[in-house]
Amino acid sequence: MSVRRVVGIETEYGVSAPGNPGADPVTLSSQVVASYAAPLVSGRRTGPRWDYEDEAPLRDARGYEVPRSAAHSSQLTDAPGRREVGDGSALGGSGGSGLGEDAASANVVLTNGARLYVDHAHPEYSSPEVTGPRAAVLWDRAGEMVMRRAAQRVASSPGLDPVNLYKNNTDGKGASYGTHENYLMARSTPFGAIVRGLVPFFVSRQVVCGAGRVGLGQRGEAAGFQLSQRADYFETEVGLETTLKRPIINTRDEPHATADRYRRLHVIIGDANLCDVATYLKLGTTALVLDMVEAGTAPDLVVSAPVAELHAVSHDPSLRHRVRLSDGSELTAVQLQWRYLEAAQAHVASRGGGSDDAARAETADVLARWERVLTDLEADPFRLAGQLDWVAKLRLLQGFRDRDGLEWNAPRLALIDLQYADVNPAKGLHARLRARGAVEELVTDAQAEAASTEPPEDTRAWFRGQCLARYSRDVAAASWDSVIFDVPGRGALQRVPMLEPLRGTRAGTEALLDRCPDAAALVDALSGR
Repeated sequence: MSVRRVVGIETEYGVSAPGNPGADPVTLSSQVVASYAAPLVSGRRTGPRWDYEDEAPLRDARGYEVPRSAAHSSQLTDAPGRREVGDGSALGGSGGSGLGEDAASANVVLTNGARLYVDHAHPEYSSPEVTGPRAAVLWDRAGEMVMRRAAQRVASSPGLDPVNLYKNNTDGKGASYGTHENYLMARSTPFGAIVRGLVPFFVSRQVVCGAGRVGLGQRGEAAGFQLSQRADYFETEVGLETTLKRPIINTRDEPHATADRYRRLHVIIGDANLCDVATYLKLGTTALVLDMVEAGTAPDLVVSAPVAELHAVSHDPSLRHRVRLSDGSELTAVQLQWRYLEAAQAHVASRGGGSDDAARAETADVLARWERVLTDLEADPFRLAGQLDWVAKLRLLQGFRDRDGLEWNAPRLALIDLQYADVNPAKGLHARLRARGAVEELVTDAQAEAASTEPPEDTRAWFRGQCLARYSRDVAAASWDSVIFDVPGRGALQRVPMLEPLRGTRAGTEALLDRCPDAAALVDALSGR
């Protein structure tokens, strides 16, 4: 029993052009990715591309595959250059004309093992695989550094206008874009058990990891403040979609690993967090719950109307809303979280907190922080303004409301909400809070900057990132589970499979890489020549 498992975070960033609300978001996003990638190309027309060979976005964990003819275009994530029709959001919502070759090529692999590309008209950073919540915080923060640097490079590029990038999830006009978590799980775990164990947890988890939002409803049509940026955009309990009819539990069965051993749980219900502690608890508590699900010890709770309760919890920052369960009882979202915490504490006590001292310490820290956060939420949520995004944002907004007599429908509050998420440290309000020491840091900017170019050492991301760093000119493409070399003089591309996420680590491959001066030598060594 531990918080340690292979995890990762994907974040689509909001994008806009100052003074040009009609700017095409795909073009802006492509400029962001291309500007960041330009120094990595090193004389090539493009950098190493993403390999779509093993992607299967229409395979459903419930045991079937959706025909491509029946799928919405937004589901075809294995088709580079796709673009769905949408509302033309100023912060990168879909819309406009078809995607050209240049935009389709805005899809690169970074030396830290991450993927940077254009997805649904947004620049997206998909972190490398890591093995725990603290590492997830580090390489998620590295993504903020990547986006910050990308915006700077766009601004300094001749012929390009500046862009604003936001680590948030909605433009307030009806468009929502995702922050997805990925957790490696045992394939043997029945999917029905995953649904049963996670739905009440996800309905209530937003009290800890919601990012906060001005406005109620998908278009902010009602005045107010709510806990989550994403909650209003979920419409069903279980499903395969990610952009339409969004489900609380996503059923995509695309493991990016040995398929008969693993499944990758693709979680689309989380918010984009800027507070380190919120990200840490989001990943850490979910990992603990998944461990209980796999062991069959998760709390046996069933929410009567999950989607309606998800919305209701988000719309009540007083935390007094009571969620109705199928047995007729009612619990607040905080009380539901207590149920999961108490079960996790008992589970760790009976089975141990990990296989080594570091894992046990991290597990104990997540449990202790979880307990302190729930205690403070019941006593006075504003104690958590330095740890949880929704509380930090609410305190900031409430200060403006009290000072200037603003109602929740004041346009200025919506602008403050947006400015909180600006990645530019000179403008972003969260960045200013961090600079003043008003939020607790688990990761420094210097550490995040280093992680923007260096991969984690204990997963296959190390091998992927090192191949990009050492042999970039000969890497034709890469994906989560392979690196493909185009070795001069070889008649065919050379694919190196990486189906085991915990192989390809620094300990396992650094000596080999050090012995291989070029890609040809590496391919020969791996093939036994």
